[in-house]
Amino acid sequence: MSLFFTLGLALAASQSVLGAHPSRLGQELRFTANGTFQLAVFEDLHFGEAEDTDWGPQQDVNSTRVMNTVLDSEHPQLVVINGDLITGENTYKGNSTHYVDAIVQPLLNRSLLWASTYGNHDSDFNLSRQHILAREKAWDSSLTRQDVNTSTSGVSNYYLPVYSSNATIHVPKLLLWFFDSRGGNYYQQLDSSGNEVSQANWVDQTVVDWFTSTRAELYTKYGQDVPSLAFVHIPVNAMLAFQQGPGVQSHYEPGINDDDPLAQEGYAEGQGDVTGTVSKYAGQDIPFMQALLDTAGLMAVFSGHDHGDDWCFKWNSTLPGMNLTGNGLDLCFGRHTGYGGYGSWTRGSRQILVTEKLLKKRTVETWVRLETGETSGRVTLNGTYGRDYYPAVADTNT
Repeated sequence: MSLFFTLGLALAASQSVLGAHPSRLGQELRFTANGTFQLAVFEDLHFGEAEDTDWGPQQDVNSTRVMNTVLDSEHPQLVVINGDLITGENTYKGNSTHYVDAIVQPLLNRSLLWASTYGNHDSDFNLSRQHILAREKAWDSSLTRQDVNTSTSGVSNYYLPVYSSNATIHVPKLLLWFFDSRGGNYYQQLDSSGNEVSQANWVDQTVVDWFTSTRAELYTKYGQDVPSLAFVHIPVNAMLAFQQGPGVQSHYEPGINDDDPLAQEGYAEGQGDVTGTVSKYAGQDIPFMQALLDTAGLMAVFSGHDHGDDWCFKWNSTLPGMNLTGNGLDLCFGRHTGYGGYGSWTRGSRQILVTEKLLKKRTVETWVRLETGETSGRVTLNGTYGRDYYPAVADTNT
């Protein structure tokens, strides 16, 4: 057993459900004195792709350039690395977590805090989610945790509170939920035929149970439903149902829509080089979607995975082929940030701005900062999103 794995297990075991606030070095997430809290989301960085070629390492250099460009233009209080940090099936040099060092260097250079979810490419024979977490925890700036520790739960399931700029207020103004949608292959496991062992690619029931119980405990603790945002790498089926049903309208859900149909949780194709049977979609994410809908105060959920999509939609109806009825929850894609992974769409990073004033109206502002320095698809996720008219997003490539 490696030191990183041992440290990761010890870290997870030491954290209680409600006492796991980010406290190392006294760090707490807070709104600024101006009442703002901004997040920058890096999606699908895919470091380590084709590491044994001349082409591959240059893509990591390009991805770092994108991150630097974004962070030179934006000034977030938190960076979210929302899955597929590393292309696990393309890395062969033992355990591949050393790529984390390069991924977080732009954040360390700016003394930024970050929090991660893990994606389907973050698990493979030479890559372990547990080891990625342990590598992240080498820095106090990492707020990533594992609050659910079962054999099927994945790793990056946890929440973070964001407090008022007024230090005398002890009830969080905002909660950030992070979920592991799993996928890929299990680390260092082979079946009886010598094939790698695939991992299910949806949010597990154990995590749904943790989410619902923790949500109830937080309500009891604070006496109110705290507004929240959620992050999960693979999108839920509601996003596909909307895309294929009512459809994405360029002036009402502005963004690129080139991964059509998109790949949702539970859908086997596009999950990496899995050698076993992951599954065809069969409603595996229904319990998770129901838990999201049942979360009072949850304003929006942000996903990646489908590199050619970066739109948002308001789920306020029963979508074709689904029995769940939306309640106004906004579901969004980020923007493909990395030069690893498929596609050559202009890279960028979704920005999310929350203000203490707009929280009272459950409203969030969001846009994409492109690698060119330009902004794209700026929208306000409010009660009329989906009916408000916006400029269409240009579908460009690098």
